[in-house]
Amino acid sequence: MKITKINEPVPMDLFLLADPEEKSIQGYLPDSLVYIAKIKEETIAGYILQPIGEAAYELKNIAVMPGYQNQGIGRQLLDHLFKVVKERNGESVEVGTGTFGYQLAFYQRAGFRADRIDKDFFLLNYKEAIFENGIQHKDMLRLVIKL
Repeated sequence: MKITKINEPVPMDLFLLADPEEKSIQGYLPDSLVYIAKIKEETIAGYILQPIGEAAYELKNIAVMPGYQNQGIGRQLLDHLFKVVKERNGESVEVGTGTFGYQLAFYQRAGFRADRIDKDFFLLNYKEAIFENGIQHKDMLRLVIKL
């Protein structure tokens, strides 16, 4: 697997796996760094990273194509992201996710810790309700890792 920085075109089908609103993705793309992972010529995963302050970055999107999930590729992307942030003299990475579910566990296993809650984030920012395991996501949990 090879991870590289890209400009255009962005594989929207990939990033829509993690953020179901294309308008939302288009909103954070202009100021972001986009990296994709390929095996041979097939794009299998990627992430979108945005500077948010002095020495701070936000992971806006991370996605792995369904046929490649649960194989450690997401963790490899996080390790790559941490390396990129450190090379840019970054000290922390923030990510927003639901207050429950497999994504939360994924970030916690990687060392992210809860920082704050954005009440009603998913209700106010998404046209369609987002459900996981029969429960609607309403609030966003903001997590941070210090590098």
